[in-house]
Amino acid sequence: MAEQALQALGKAIRARRETIEGLSQEGLAEQAGLNRTYVSEAERGLRNVSYRNLNKLADALELPLAELIAAAKRL
Repeated sequence: MAEQALQALGKAIRARRETIEGLSQEGLAEQAGLNRTYVSEAERGLRNVSYRNLNKLADALELPLAELIAAAKRL
C-alpha cells in the first residue's frame, strides 16, 4: 500500500510538472531547492518525500499541497 501511494504521488508530481511548459526535472529541482536526483526518485515513487520537501515541490509546481495530494489519491 505504501509503495502504491508513493508511486501515485510521483505520478501526480510528474503530471503537474509536464503541464508547465518547459519545466524539466532539473528546473523543478532548482525551483524547489532540491537535487535533481531527488526529484527523479520522487517522480518514480522511489523516494519517501518528507512533508517539508513536499511543500517545496508543491510551491515550485504552483499548486496547493492539498491539491497535489488529492491528485495522487485519484490515481
